[in-house]
Amino acid sequence: MKKILAMALALCLVFSLAACGGSGSSANTNSGAAANDSASGNASSAANGAAANTEPAGGSAAPASTDDPDSIPDTMTSSDNKYEVAFVTDVGQLKDKSFNQGTYDGVKLYAANNGLSYKYYQPANGDQATDDDRYDAMKAAADGGAKVIVCAGFMQGTALEKAASEFTDVNFVFIDGWSMGLDNVAGIAFKEQECGYFAGYAIVKEGFEKLGFCGGGGGTNPACCRYGYGFAQGANDAAKELGKTVELNYTWQYGASFSASPEMQSLAAGWYTNGTEVIFSAGGSIFQSITAAASANDGFVVGVDTDQSFDSDTVITSALKGVGAAASWAIGKSYDGTWGEISGSNSANLGAAEGATGLPTATWSLKNYTVAEYEQQLKDVIAGNIAVASDALENDAITGINFSNLTVNYI
Repeated sequence: MKKILAMALALCLVFSLAACGGSGSSANTNSGAAANDSASGNASSAANGAAANTEPAGGSAAPASTDDPDSIPDTMTSSDNKYEVAFVTDVGQLKDKSFNQGTYDGVKLYAANNGLSYKYYQPANGDQATDDDRYDAMKAAADGGAKVIVCAGFMQGTALEKAASEFTDVNFVFIDGWSMGLDNVAGIAFKEQECGYFAGYAIVKEGFEKLGFCGGGGGTNPACCRYGYGFAQGANDAAKELGKTVELNYTWQYGASFSASPEMQSLAAGWYTNGTEVIFSAGGSIFQSITAAASANDGFVVGVDTDQSFDSDTVITSALKGVGAAASWAIGKSYDGTWGEISGSNSANLGAAEGATGLPTATWSLKNYTVAEYEQQLKDVIAGNIAVASDALENDAITGINFSNLTVNYI
């Protein structure tokens, strides 16, 4: 992976601050990740905000070069009704303060900083969207003039393959996706198990002993499964070092739609009432239900994908992955002549070594676990001294794992 990619993805933690409705400034949210100096190349970095206070093609004026996605409108007006860069959302809301919003922030940043028109498309039928609904959204984007379409979420796979095979002159960026062997598709995956691990380890080191994990996708979303498995591993390793046993309530119940619900809030409230101290919310808008339960019960929450501390004072840290910066970076490769490096039989699997996974040390509320300890652990993961497994990809896959210092209650 190119050194410039590591630099670009490290900036995603800055982007995530603005994405979550905090101050409009570029706060220093540090993941501590290091660049991969051994790689070479000149890939375009949208995260570095390349130049442009210009008018987007056929559209209204863009802001000056910016790294603040909140300064860029979610919608713009194009005089010819054509939009060059498109985003097709995953299930859930666009402004979910998590996966969809974080990815779209990267799309907007690239488009605005490079004078391009942009638009987002949400598949029909919301959380009940079908493959046909997703394909229709992609077709609308292609018919609307898109040269690059960013699609968020692994559920886009079937529709994306159909659309990419039909619209061969359009490049598709598949966030949380995989290589399809098509020259116009770039699969971008992440090592969510790493940032899940960092979060689980940190909160146990902080002193928490009764933990919870609520995952999205009903246990079939690989990214959420990796988050949960990494979280359990990190909590176990920290407990082992401290010579104690900690407890983890672990569920996919009510999270299948990635939406807030009274049922999810009730489940989380019951956990807090019965002694759970902190819940890792890894499922888009279910975050709203869990933070509501935490607020009512003096509990704490671990956020996901972006830095969610600006959305609730119950959030003590967040497991970050660079979806926005990765989207910007991949779009840039469509324009700078290096698209072939990530498309066709190639793909990207981004983790700590690329600056794509980590914790937001500038905004976390941890007091006992230090930034220095985290940065050393980050170096150990990058160096391979700490190996975080990722092979438990179904909701019941870790039921057969005997954690030495972690008791898991499957609910």
